[in-house]
Amino acid sequence: MSHETRPPKPEATGLGRPTTTSSGRPRVAALDVLRGFALCGILLANIKPIAHMGDTTPVTQSVAAAQDGAWLGLLVDQRFFPIFSFLFGVGFSLLLDSAGRHVLRPRLLLLRRLLVLLALGLAHMFLLWRGDILTVYAVVGLLVLLPSTWLPRRVVAGLAAVLIATPLSLGSNGLPLVPGLFLLGSALTRYGVIDRIERSVRVPAALGLVFTAGAVPALWLQIETQIGDATFSFWFALAGLLIAGVYVCVLLLLLRTPLRPALQRVFAPLGRMALTNYLSATLLVLVAAHVIGGSPDGWSSATVLLLAGAVLVPQWLVSTLWLRRYRQGPLEWLWRWATWAHRPPLRRAP
Repeated sequence: MSHETRPPKPEATGLGRPTTTSSGRPRVAALDVLRGFALCGILLANIKPIAHMGDTTPVTQSVAAAQDGAWLGLLVDQRFFPIFSFLFGVGFSLLLDSAGRHVLRPRLLLLRRLLVLLALGLAHMFLLWRGDILTVYAVVGLLVLLPSTWLPRRVVAGLAAVLIATPLSLGSNGLPLVPGLFLLGSALTRYGVIDRIERSVRVPAALGLVFTAGAVPALWLQIETQIGDATFSFWFALAGLLIAGVYVCVLLLLLRTPLRPALQRVFAPLGRMALTNYLSATLLVLVAAHVIGGSPDGWSSATVLLLAGAVLVPQWLVSTLWLRRYRQGPLEWLWRWATWAHRPPLRRAP
């Protein structure tokens, strides 16, 4: 194709479930499941920070409340954003590869995509929540991910290792790891690993054992190290990366079992509408926090879990029903329209 404004149309099976993505490549179901799973964990970690945006009461977290919520720091905090960041790099490279087969200037298409994401992130940040991650993703995508597309894949893989190891060695966690995780996802995609992600059992099993062997001592050292200690951030970040790896490997293995249909039903709809669900979750949490009242620091783990369920269950229901009739979520569709500079079809063919 010689013109840039015509995106490929996805195909669908007789059951109305697409066999290809909106960009025309074969859909990797595992990516949808992983993305939906990561979205659930990110919401769980972000409920209290989001609720604080509408909280006017002073912080009065008791010792009991802190101890009750300690499990969040062990199994949830900083454990899911690495998965989401990694998948962003994967999706970026998959789209570049697909766009390269349909347009003359695929990088211009991706530039538009990142600029639109930046606009969405800024609106989210200034209107709803200062902890927005979309703005960071867009900026890192523009400064790191997009330029890396001109580099050989071996260089991208080397940069990924450096950009992950360096923040860790400096005791940094969270956002400083995003560039390396982006490049890791991109490199593995360019090496063809993602195309084979659902065909292997031995690789995720072996990696899962390695990640677990590293995560157990890292988690123990995180527990033993006092917050504020010079090494706490290192163990916290390292444990987060390793546990994220364990989560990914376990899910990939479970997808090779009879549990696959259930996992797809639960997580794939959320993952396929991740942008819509991420942004709408902020509004839903703010409304729920206003109804509950009080300082979020005093909320028990049970309250956080119930609130997460109160957000995720309606999102799952809406996502499931929406995707039966439409090809993409509403914000995903608008994002694709802006990316390809052409209005794509939204409704499924009857």
